[in-house]
Amino acid sequence: MHASPQLSARTFGNEDLLPRVPLPTLEETAQRFLQWCSPLLTEEQAARTEAALARFTAPDGPGPVLHADLQRYDATEGVHSWLDEFWEDRYLGRRDRIALNANFFFLFADSPQGQVPRAAHLVAGALAYKRLVDAEELAPAVQRGQPLSMEQNRYLFSACRIPGELRDTARTPYTPQWPGPSRERHILVLHRGNAYRLDVIGEDGEPHTVAEIEAGLRAVLAASEASGRGAGVGALTTKARAEWARSRARLLDHDSRNREAMDAVETALLCVCLEDATPDEPLQASDQLLHGDSRNRWFDKSISLIVFADGTAGYNGEHCRLDGTTVIAFLDTLLTRPVDRPDPAGARTAPSWAPVEFVLDADMRADVDGAAADFAAYAADTASALVAVEGFGAERAKQLGMSPDAFAQMAFQLAHHRSRGHVGATYESIATRQFRHGRTEAMRVVTPEVVRFVTAMADPGADADARRAALRAAADAHVRRARECQAGQAPEQHLWELQMIARRRGAELGVTGPLPLYETPGWLVMRDDYLSTSAVPSPNVRYWGFGSTSLTCIGVGYALLPDRFHIYLSTPRAVREQMTAYAAELPRAVRELDDLLAGG
Repeated sequence: MHASPQLSARTFGNEDLLPRVPLPTLEETAQRFLQWCSPLLTEEQAARTEAALARFTAPDGPGPVLHADLQRYDATEGVHSWLDEFWEDRYLGRRDRIALNANFFFLFADSPQGQVPRAAHLVAGALAYKRLVDAEELAPAVQRGQPLSMEQNRYLFSACRIPGELRDTARTPYTPQWPGPSRERHILVLHRGNAYRLDVIGEDGEPHTVAEIEAGLRAVLAASEASGRGAGVGALTTKARAEWARSRARLLDHDSRNREAMDAVETALLCVCLEDATPDEPLQASDQLLHGDSRNRWFDKSISLIVFADGTAGYNGEHCRLDGTTVIAFLDTLLTRPVDRPDPAGARTAPSWAPVEFVLDADMRADVDGAAADFAAYAADTASALVAVEGFGAERAKQLGMSPDAFAQMAFQLAHHRSRGHVGATYESIATRQFRHGRTEAMRVVTPEVVRFVTAMADPGADADARRAALRAAADAHVRRARECQAGQAPEQHLWELQMIARRRGAELGVTGPLPLYETPGWLVMRDDYLSTSAVPSPNVRYWGFGSTSLTCIGVGYALLPDRFHIYLSTPRAVREQMTAYAAELPRAVRELDDLLAGG
């Protein structure tokens, strides 16, 4: 698609101009799948995988039937992408807890403001952003002259994930059930497990000023401190999804007032969590943003702004409708753009507020207490670390003649090989917002060139020239694969959706037996992450991150900025020693690769 002078300046004005996510042929996906998994397999494992793939894709195999159904779905009126159902199943279909496992966090840059002033400014900035989105006056994102999808901005405000027995749902504006933008006027404020609704938009539809919001927050804090610790019903949002669905149903059936309280929570524009504690250092702040006191969270909300006692602040967000690139655009605006409307000389009265109270019996209180205790233990069984490589950043990588992301990923691979003794499956999230309703593509980082690179770095007989050549070849292969992913040419999500179609509609399609492809070493080993990585750079964020994705995985949230390289690592405590060794190797790997490239 070529740049067009007719691009709309309205927020959602270019959505219909975006190309659809291309659906690869089954043959293309099969070929790429073998290429992607083979560097991680033995010859025998590769042979078993290739044989199962051949049976799957044979003319009389299940693959063509499932792919034909996906083609039919992609051509259906009203379907934006062949991934529409995939995203619903992938995110809303997961049955484990989303707190720490799926939600992600951002730790904001420091501010001299105290807790309440900072919270008030953040809320006012969010309201200003919402007004831009509602009026379609937020400038649409453009990359290299091409518009990007702004669809996710519809699901920032008043959005909440709703637990279900078999699959969750998302309660959001801009849907048939809730057309257009949210007209709600309140936010949810949590403090010491107490919940309050605070009207931050007046009856006239005008947002309250910073001073007015600050007054409202102070009134809520005073009420919370006077009432003592609350029930902390938000702890229930940390449960596995089906368990939380059952707890929610019991709450709603127990008392009609609980329905009103739940509605106030779920429709709130956003959530503000005010904390009594002050983090000692950035790692502690990051950990508290990722999990924290579950009684003072509602992890199903799309936006939770968390502000500590000293004004340190950050974000925790639910992932089913939002990716990091959309959220960081929102946060960058929030953290840098002055609120347009100045406080008037004669301010209006402070915004109205009211407690959000759930009626609980003894069993329900025990349920909340149990959820909070279970999640505290789960969080305690998670280890984390920060790595800050100061003085090295994206500009230095470019000076060395290398893609910054390729440099970062090669450093990750070298550090992993040295700390854990082997190459391991590595996931990287690649944004695909240049497509209609585009989200992300799953990239697998380990290529044959990566294997040769880490082997050369470990070979005492390899000289600097050989190592440098291997590094550049691996980086070039990384860039080529990333471009394929950006173009929607990747195998994993395609094969995964075919598996999901078999589960959803296999009987009606005549695909009823097992699918051996999905039990092969190629499928299982390639997706058994040792590193799960994602980059969201912002000068307004110190660290960002997410939890581990498996029992052996290290989650790597990184921001490679022009002048610094900041990384948050998270892993199960059983892998803590390996993560600690990995964290120690990372800065050394960066310096060594810098020296190696500079020497050539």
